[in-house]
Amino acid sequence: MAYNNILVDREPPLLTITVNRPPANALSRATIGEIRQAIDEAAADEEVRVIIITGSGHYIFIAGADVSEFPTLDEQSGRELLEAGHALFTAIETLPKPVIAAINGTCLGGGLELAMACDIRVAVESARFGQPEINLGIMPGWGGTQRLPRLIGKGRAMELLLTGDMIKAPEAQRIGLVNRVVPEGELMAQTKNLARKLAAQAPVAMATMKKVVFEGLGQPLPEALRTEVAGFLHLFGTEDAKEGIAAFLGKRKPQFKGR
Repeated sequence: MAYNNILVDREPPLLTITVNRPPANALSRATIGEIRQAIDEAAADEEVRVIIITGSGHYIFIAGADVSEFPTLDEQSGRELLEAGHALFTAIETLPKPVIAAINGTCLGGGLELAMACDIRVAVESARFGQPEINLGIMPGWGGTQRLPRLIGKGRAMELLLTGDMIKAPEAQRIGLVNRVVPEGELMAQTKNLARKLAAQAPVAMATMKKVVFEGLGQPLPEALRTEVAGFLHLFGTEDAKEGIAAFLGKRKPQFKGR
């Protein structure tokens, strides 16, 4: 379909979604809907194995929600906006394909909440991160208060949430908020190299691991371990598992089919 706020570049096995709303790439209601549509289409596309989400331009990934829409919100429309964001980010987390955030610049508020819903975050050295909602007299509403502590721990998360301060990419990597920091000009090349490596892995195994991790984080450890066992046993009966084991024993590269 045609999009107004995002660009979609399909180059199987990869698909790149670029938020394209200069100057800030802010997440409006329409933008959230378009990203969700692109995610749903990628989920149904058998040739796409990995999704990359990035921002247009060289300085801003996503600077947050579209604050210009806030004055028009009442309780009902505000709830609908929050629910749309939560539905999108949960769709990213539960998508049976890896999603990588390629963070090309400033990543704030709703932008950071979107990035945290992705499986892996790669950032340029100049990127900045923060949840500045406190400076507007509000708080994160798309999962920032929940995903941030899970990623970096309660103490560090509370400091960022309560101060609204921004941190630089090297610090974000040090505390576990991003996986990799890359030089300027190398973001997409390095992100696509990583994405192609993931695309060569067994699709059913990746989907099952995403599901087990997502469900297990919300379960007590004994229940989470049972979830892991169920996932392992499910995979053990797949054609990909048989191929992977045979390839290992035969000292050859496996050819995974996603079955």
